[in-house]
Amino acid sequence: MSSSSPLSNESPSLSPPETVCRYGSRVRRLASTLRSPAQFLSFWIAIALPFLYVPLLVNGLGSASVALAFVTLLVLNVFALYIGHGYNQN
Repeated sequence: MSSSSPLSNESPSLSPPETVCRYGSRVRRLASTLRSPAQFLSFWIAIALPFLYVPLLVNGLGSASVALAFVTLLVLNVFALYIGHGYNQN
């Protein structure tokens, strides 16, 4: 005995290529929306980070924690330069 339901279990679904295409277009749209603010922020972070090197270098890199902080700032600066290098280019 099967019970019939007023609601069907069959729902219209997209085929896999359509789903991937729709998902891909949303990701591309989100990436293009976030690209400009990310480049803006990364560009200015890359400009500001070297000012944080000065106190570390003046006090010296004698301790391991200060040296680690310096290397971390350096890596962040390189990453920010990479992300922000295309900011405000026509």
